[in-house]
Amino acid sequence: MKPKFIPVEESFAQWKKDPEYLAAYDALEGEFALASALIKARGDAQMTQEQVAQAMGTTQAVIARLESGKVLPSTRTLERFAKTTRTRLQISFVPEELSREAVHSHR
Repeated sequence: MKPKFIPVEESFAQWKKDPEYLAAYDALEGEFALASALIKARGDAQMTQEQVAQAMGTTQAVIARLESGKVLPSTRTLERFAKTTRTRLQISFVPEELSREAVHSHR
């Protein structure tokens, strides 16, 4: 029997009705945003994880872990990643109300 695949949008629509899921999602917002920004910077630079790793003097596995959002890199590592992908690291503090509104409006 062939497994049934459910589009991620359908799953997310169902999950976001669960308050526990939303709380966990909100708690991980920073990691998701960082992972997404890393992936976008690498993609915009038209580089593979291996190419970024070589330029940074590390391994592809390290870049994969950074992009997974499971590792919180140092500012120094982020600066090296930015230089490698020909981008500029920018860190900002956003009031919680604005941050929550932005996340909830994308749901």
